[in-house]
Amino acid sequence: MEDVLISTEMQGLIPDRKGKVRDIFFTDEGLILVATDRLSAYDVVFSEGIPGKGKILTQMTLFWFEHLSHIIENHFLSDCVEKYPPPFNGYLQALQHRSMLVKKTEVIPIECVVRGYLAGSGWQEYIVNGSVCGIPLPEGLLESGKLDEPIFTPATKAEQGAHDENISFQRMEAIIGEDLAKKLKETSLMLYQEASEYALAREIIIADTKFEFGLGKDGRIILIDEIFTPDSSRFWFIRDYVPGRPQLSLDKQFVRDYLNSTHWDRTPPPPSLPSEVVQKTAEKYTEAFKLLTDREDNFLT
Repeated sequence: MEDVLISTEMQGLIPDRKGKVRDIFFTDEGLILVATDRLSAYDVVFSEGIPGKGKILTQMTLFWFEHLSHIIENHFLSDCVEKYPPPFNGYLQALQHRSMLVKKTEVIPIECVVRGYLAGSGWQEYIVNGSVCGIPLPEGLLESGKLDEPIFTPATKAEQGAHDENISFQRMEAIIGEDLAKKLKETSLMLYQEASEYALAREIIIADTKFEFGLGKDGRIILIDEIFTPDSSRFWFIRDYVPGRPQLSLDKQFVRDYLNSTHWDRTPPPPSLPSEVVQKTAEKYTEAFKLLTDREDNFLT
């Protein structure tokens, strides 16, 4: 298993901005996004990294960008490190497979979440209120149960160390405007529908996912960040799917389940992750990548 990259500073690069997982560099050509192997859960970043995670997130996102490009434009420009502007083109080993040069956009401050199944915070809210983000749902639904149709449940985007907050669609309209909110909802549902059908053909359920969008200079909507990765989605095996309980997953839920067993209060500092949890998480991310992309790549060896 390869070494873990926690920060590009380990390789001598100083990012202009650091997200929970990505280091971000500003250039004249655009932004260079570098997916590190950092792990965040419940909006807290852990000391331990997941081997190969950043490469998997980047390669899966590039796969989905291409597969879904007919639905909406995305911000990808290049992943050819040799053609990056100086000095980044001199960091082939550090940046290869885990970075991309992307267009600059005005980030829309909303996480666009689509749920096809009732799990996670949606399930917890349903237990209390019988609804999710203000959307009433029928009585008697089961944990992990499939919804009659996917629902759009937006959330605010939190800064590192803060928690995302589920909001109603009406609140989203108040924040960004009715027309933009409607377009993001329609686009998010279209992306989820097509990707879900693709995944089902590969025996994987995409239970829910989230998207981020930006605005180009001319005001057009652009898909940004990552899509349909184990960090941004819940992936379940069809063969193991049983409503009424938590599911075996190929995503970050495995880490969340471990953390819940420790009774951690979800505030820093986080507990240490045992080596077996780190290793198993890496295996799940790798399996999700191979099943959904039909690729057997050597960049993870």
